[in-house]
Amino acid sequence: MEASTSTSSSAIRPWRTAFLSLRDEVQNSPTNTTLIHLLNTLIFSKSQTLIPAIANLPVHEVTSDAMFLVELARNLLGSRGNDDALHALVQLSQLIHYFSDRISFKMTSVTWVLVLHTFGGMVEMFLGADGVKRDNVAEFEATKQCLDTVRSLVDYNQRTIMLSDNAQLLEFLLKTVSYSQNVISPCFSGNIQGYSLESRKIGLQRSNLLEIQTTAFTMISDVFSRSGTSLQAHHWKSTVDAFRNVMDALASKSLLVENNVMDRFYTSILHCLHVVLINAKGPIQDHVAGFVAALRMFFGYGLTNNSNKSQIVYKKESRTTHVNSHSAESNSGAYVPPHVRKKNQLKDSNSLSTSDGPRGTLDYMSSDSDLSDSDGSAKGIGNFRSSKVRVAAIVCIQDLCRSDPKSFAAQWTILLPSSDVLQARRYEANLMTCLLFDPYLKARIASASTLTTMLEGPASVFLQVAEYKESTKLGSFTALSSSLGQILMQLHTGILHLIKQEKNNGLLTSLFKILTLLISCTPYSRMPDELLPTVILSLHQRIIEGFLTHSDQSGLLAVALSCLTDALSVSPSSLKVNEMFVAEISKGLNDDKASSGLLSTLLHYSRSFTNPTVSLEALQVLKAVAHNYPNIMVLCWKQFSSIICDFLDPPGSSRTGTVNSRHTVGTIGEKVLTNAIKLLDECLRAISGFKGTEDLADDKLPISPFTYDYVKVKTISSAPSYVLDGQMVASDDNSVSGSQQWCEAIEKPLSLTLFHSSSMVRAASVTCFAGITSGVFFSLPEDKQDQIISYSINAAFNDEVPSVRSAACRAIGVIACFPQALKGVEILGKFINAAEINSRHSLVPVRIAAAWALANLCDSLRHCIDRFTLERSAVDLIECSKMVSLLIDCSLRLTRDGDKIKANAVRALGNLSRFVPCSSQDVNGISATSLLQLTWEDSSWLERMVQAFLSCVTTGNVKVRWNVCHALSNLFLNETLKLQDTDWASSVFSILLLLLRDSSNFKIRIQAAAALATPPTIFDYGKSYSDVVQGVLHTLENLGSDQMFAPSSFKYRVALEKQLTSTMLHVLGLASESLDHPVHDFLVKKASFLEDWLKALCSSLVNQIEAEHDSTLNQKHETNQSEAEHDSTLNQKKEVINRGIKSLVKVYEGRNNQAMARRFDKLANAIL
Repeated sequence: MEASTSTSSSAIRPWRTAFLSLRDEVQNSPTNTTLIHLLNTLIFSKSQTLIPAIANLPVHEVTSDAMFLVELARNLLGSRGNDDALHALVQLSQLIHYFSDRISFKMTSVTWVLVLHTFGGMVEMFLGADGVKRDNVAEFEATKQCLDTVRSLVDYNQRTIMLSDNAQLLEFLLKTVSYSQNVISPCFSGNIQGYSLESRKIGLQRSNLLEIQTTAFTMISDVFSRSGTSLQAHHWKSTVDAFRNVMDALASKSLLVENNVMDRFYTSILHCLHVVLINAKGPIQDHVAGFVAALRMFFGYGLTNNSNKSQIVYKKESRTTHVNSHSAESNSGAYVPPHVRKKNQLKDSNSLSTSDGPRGTLDYMSSDSDLSDSDGSAKGIGNFRSSKVRVAAIVCIQDLCRSDPKSFAAQWTILLPSSDVLQARRYEANLMTCLLFDPYLKARIASASTLTTMLEGPASVFLQVAEYKESTKLGSFTALSSSLGQILMQLHTGILHLIKQEKNNGLLTSLFKILTLLISCTPYSRMPDELLPTVILSLHQRIIEGFLTHSDQSGLLAVALSCLTDALSVSPSSLKVNEMFVAEISKGLNDDKASSGLLSTLLHYSRSFTNPTVSLEALQVLKAVAHNYPNIMVLCWKQFSSIICDFLDPPGSSRTGTVNSRHTVGTIGEKVLTNAIKLLDECLRAISGFKGTEDLADDKLPISPFTYDYVKVKTISSAPSYVLDGQMVASDDNSVSGSQQWCEAIEKPLSLTLFHSSSMVRAASVTCFAGITSGVFFSLPEDKQDQIISYSINAAFNDEVPSVRSAACRAIGVIACFPQALKGVEILGKFINAAEINSRHSLVPVRIAAAWALANLCDSLRHCIDRFTLERSAVDLIECSKMVSLLIDCSLRLTRDGDKIKANAVRALGNLSRFVPCSSQDVNGISATSLLQLTWEDSSWLERMVQAFLSCVTTGNVKVRWNVCHALSNLFLNETLKLQDTDWASSVFSILLLLLRDSSNFKIRIQAAAALATPPTIFDYGKSYSDVVQGVLHTLENLGSDQMFAPSSFKYRVALEKQLTSTMLHVLGLASESLDHPVHDFLVKKASFLEDWLKALCSSLVNQIEAEHDSTLNQKHETNQSEAEHDSTLNQKKEVINRGIKSLVKVYEGRNNQAMARRFDKLANAIL
């Protein structure tokens, strides 16, 4: 023991003597020259004896002495240009590195600042002008040692390092990258020729510099992995700027040097860029183009052939990929196995270097068998490393797309091919060449993932401008729309080719996802007519071939069918696809097995004996066919209904494996049966000619000669599509054929499924009734009509499941639109009670459906209430009064609910306000205008309803406000209303004028203008007439300069202008009856504007008359009825304009403005 202690003491004595002596000497603040001499004498010359002593010294003592050396190094940083100081710093970096290798220093924030600041200054001297001008191999090695020292310190202190320390560490690393980048560029300016001493020296310098940057980028990755989310934005921006400088330097070179050292360097920098991009702290749009230009160079890394590229250090480390020169030019030769091709490539390598063929072309191995990722040969390892570089570059492309998808959209034309996608060897690499031809699976999967990211997000918007044009029709300048069209064509070609050829399970699933996104993004109406049918037929062919080599056959088949669903759901529907279906049906359908016919294959896979997942997806495809190609449903109803009935097996079927039973979603068998019923629903809608019922009047303007010719077709999502290639398909009267199919459906499938134990099945069954049309309903036998009504009412009252109740309310709302279906007060009362009870349900979806049904019931009640009370039966009158009172109370209550419910409640009140008496008895000796008025006793409903309207305008959304305007229009049409006698009239007109002037939604402004034109006489406007005239005229006057509108409302601008014209002419036509002099004075003041406006209006009317006349002459087959409609509309326009002008003439004559009156009178005579 004593001997061991003696040995330890003798080992540590030189250390302590040296450092104590050095500390004593530097207390007098020696000059740098003296300090260097002291270091040489006391430390550097004795380093061989000092280093072994570390093992016997306390850690804190070594740490203290090491930090003391760092302080001395900091003092030497001021000696720029001094070779001795530079040499001393090199030795200090080496000595501190030795210390850190043998002992773990415990760092604090103070010591971190000291080390990072000092090492930063040392790196600046090593790689700056002072270091580079010398034989700088030693300085490069010292820089590496500084980085290694810092790295070891970080590794040991990882748990205690603070955010501020990480920020300083990042600044140090970025400084290192910046200085090394300044040095590395000149070192790569020339080629290495031969194996001379100078060549070896240059190669060693390059290797050292690359190692420095590799280490620095790896450490930057670690910093962002630890603290990326906490670093400040300016740190992130500085890092991105540093990357931009490095990547720009790479992009400035036409070729990338390839060897093992470069593999590690590129992998580190690209991985670091990936970590930085996923921790973005600011905008990246300024760097997207630069990064993409550099990253694109890596797509062919390790696969490129160029005989002039640099060789680094040793020839055996460098890699080149050779290719037979004529193999790139022709694909027509006999097949050559991969192992023979590689031998031929080696034989032809010398001849290739002297050939006149193009340089930089790509050669891709034909399959994964050419070289596996697990190949243990030197070449295999090198190729594997190069594949990691390609994968890293592709991942960075994906990160850029995610960081700024809008800016990234401009890079589509660079990253994706516009022609010859399957001819990879002729063009530069892009994402599709990586996906199609890269020999490594991971690279292809990364390419697929990147393409998926690109097709998500805003791509679905900007790709809608794409338009395909033949290359022969493209001039010297190619528009963006044409470029995108070419790209979409190539993407379709490449992806469909891969889907046909690919054998890897995971990649094939990714390809189906890409195709699904591609289908959703492609405007097929602007692409070649054959494109969509090609997609559908390619998917069908792949489904027929099957996926026999994979364990998950059903999963891949389900994915393929899901993709086919998207293709068949493309809108507008394709005429060629429709013709394809008709041709197949004419030959006969066979669902016994998958065949060459698409419908037959789908019918086969949708059978109950197939895998439930596959069957589920096949039913979805058939549903898409029924929705988008409804005209073929009559032709194949027998086969479709057979499929649906096939699922109605008794309980105990083998298809009852539970799925997610914890949440009682139901069995997979129930899901399949539910989809079968939904298919039945879609087929019945298609055969019946269902075009939707909900809110069909929303976009129709009140009848007016100026708004009559403005028709906006509204698409109802629940209705089948009757449009093929943008043209509406004429639909015949489907009531007869629809009646037959509905009878079959009620007798067999629905009679069983309406009482099924699964709520999903019951809800889907009841939903079928919401797709019936009035023509089909009244063509059904009376017992079938009663069954539909009875099923709907029972489900609404008695079913405990909310989804079934909601479906029942939708069905009631649809049937309520058929006034003849309400055969008596009893049925009407049941409908109203069912809707009222469900309007109190705790779940919002049920209340929404109930409110919608209530609004439809209120509208139907207006048409049939007099029929119910025609005989003036006291019982019927009382019952009707009670029902109306219940509807009013229920609707008023619902106006305090959510916006979706509130909108329908307001619509219901508007329908009621059209006919509910505003007074209970005749007024001023005039007899009652409706039978309901004889028994009506509630006089407060009107006041409560108006207050609800005013409240909804301030609290409701756009839909609610629109319905308020529409409801007020109905109220103004109530024959029992004396608007001028009400206290709230001025408030109502003020609200309408406010919406007309200030609303950013044009549909609301249109409806507000329509409501202002509804009161028939000037007395109905009361004291508000002057405000209405001025408000409408100001709005019309400022319409051209009005910028207060939402972009989505711009398409309604024409409709607003037409409605304002109609409203303005209506109120002007009443002006001569007004005794309000301020109104007359205002019209005199605005005479100039009114004259110009009316002249333009008259001129447009004359032009329209002439155009209609010319059109009639050219169209000899135009019907007399159509001519009469045109003439009637034009005459009505003349009348309205003339009435307005004549009224103005009287106003100006009354104000003694004869000159103005004559000008307007002349204008009136011009249109007669």
